[in-house]
Amino acid sequence: MEKKLFKAESKRLLEMMINSIYSQKEIFLRELISNASDAIDKIYYKALTDDSLSFNKDSYYIKVAADKENRTLTITDTGIGMTKEELESNLGIIAQSGSLAFKTENELKDEHEIIGQFGVGFYSAFMVADEVTVITKALGSDEAFMWQSAGADGYTIESTQKDSVGTEITLKIKENTEEENYDEYVEEYRLKSIIKKYSDFIRYPIKMDVTESRLKEGSENEYEEYQEEQTINSMVPIWRKNKSELTDEDYENFYAEKHYGFDKPLAHIHTSVDGAVSYHAILYIPEKTPFDYYSKEYEKGLELYSNGVLIMNKCADLLPDYFSFVKGMVDSPDLSLNISREILQHDRQLKRIANNINKKIKSELQNLLKNDRDKYVTFYESFGRQLKYGVYSDFGANKDVLQDLLMFYSSKEKKLVTLDEYISRMPEDQKYIYYASGESNERIEKLPQTELVSEKGYEILYFTDEVDEFAIKMLMSYKEKEFKSVSSSDLGIDEKEKTETEEKENKDLFDFMKNILSDKVKDVRASKRLRSHPVCFSTDGEVTIEMEKILSAMPDNQNIQAEKVLEINTNHEVFQSLKAAFENDQEKLTLYTNLLYNQALLIEGLPIKDPVEFTNDICKVMA
Repeated sequence: MEKKLFKAESKRLLEMMINSIYSQKEIFLRELISNASDAIDKIYYKALTDDSLSFNKDSYYIKVAADKENRTLTITDTGIGMTKEELESNLGIIAQSGSLAFKTENELKDEHEIIGQFGVGFYSAFMVADEVTVITKALGSDEAFMWQSAGADGYTIESTQKDSVGTEITLKIKENTEEENYDEYVEEYRLKSIIKKYSDFIRYPIKMDVTESRLKEGSENEYEEYQEEQTINSMVPIWRKNKSELTDEDYENFYAEKHYGFDKPLAHIHTSVDGAVSYHAILYIPEKTPFDYYSKEYEKGLELYSNGVLIMNKCADLLPDYFSFVKGMVDSPDLSLNISREILQHDRQLKRIANNINKKIKSELQNLLKNDRDKYVTFYESFGRQLKYGVYSDFGANKDVLQDLLMFYSSKEKKLVTLDEYISRMPEDQKYIYYASGESNERIEKLPQTELVSEKGYEILYFTDEVDEFAIKMLMSYKEKEFKSVSSSDLGIDEKEKTETEEKENKDLFDFMKNILSDKVKDVRASKRLRSHPVCFSTDGEVTIEMEKILSAMPDNQNIQAEKVLEINTNHEVFQSLKAAFENDQEKLTLYTNLLYNQALLIEGLPIKDPVEFTNDICKVMA
């Protein structure tokens, strides 16, 4: 029997594919099962136009059988089979796709779709097999043929015997190496797990003889093993069922089965779209943050299926970073896949699906916020920081999408509130949305800088996440109201005349204090914001003290500092001591100035440069 050679380009493609196209060897079983499903589909489509054919779905199946002793794995289908000519064209020329040709020829428009369109999936078998044998009998033919190949050297075709229509593919599994354990591809448990992972939703039964145990007849404690044929795949995916058929428990069970998380999802989104692009999707809003969520190790992405066959575990392109917490899956027949089906071509269909999903997620979050506030707060406490990162990233490109979803702790409400809720309560004379930054709500409550704003009855938003101020700087305003830090040198509250008078009257004192602090502060001024506290910092410019602390903690610290202004409460008794020292004992004024500066540092949680000097200064005052 003459061995036929693959064409030169086919031989190179086969070698490349075996070694590099597929990222995981286990993919071979997905490909062979998908091809088997295609073969059954072809009978179904022929039956639609040929009255002499009937199609009873219950009569069609795929069988997977392992023989550990002989190291073989056999995949059998009851599909359309192949003639000798089809064996030549489909298996003799790599990347010649019988499924694609069939689809094109028949212009299929039914809801069923042929899965395989690239013609290389069959050859993935050579990743795990030394030899592949195909025995096939075509529908309507009396002849059967056997195709055999040991890889890139070529193949043979000869007549053989086969009783029924369909195809049987037998793989002679490779021997183990130091790097690879090929034994797993004849292990029952491993084959079942691969089928469940990639082919669970193939619409025909995938059968296997499975080992079970039972009590021996007549025995009370002695067990025996036996073989039982079982259907491994579930066939009908949950996302193809009508929503009216499904309960919350069904969605929660699917979430758990797919190992999307160990929590219960707060909400789910089940959507089906037919149009310019068709797809089904089930998406989940988790309750809890995964342990690695805010680390480099976390991988975002949705499971991606094509006609029920898993293509990618995590398709990152379907989710923007700011919604990376979303779990779930998408199934679409419209995506352009590369020859391994593992890598998406970046096409319009993918972008359309991603855009639609993005809108759906935002809509669901808005719905939670409006109709189930407690659930939204639970979500926000886990993932609100990610939304704020989304506002800040890409130079604020996504701020319009996210701004209505943001929440911050309110000084008045003592709970998380939205920006819209804040705006709705603003008095007519209030010019800005005021905020204060700090490590915790408790620390912010005690900040001296909040006194004037609170006295005016204005609500203050508390920023405790490191990203908060950076996000707000990018947002700049909300509904035409600008954001203003309570530490800003200009609060937009009119007490200017009184402060200017105090500045003029005490100019020499403040200039002396500024000279003592030299490059530590930009200025020393009379404060209009302080009521009970003697001193605080305010800032000029865009960089606040909290931003300075965050930037200084970064690995590439560029020593960016806030322009600090030391503000003195001229109505505090400490100020009288400053005036007296300025007139009578300027050495004591230097001591007082340094103490007040270090006091302001401590209030802000900033380190004191020389703690020993600071404690000595306190002792001098006490002496």
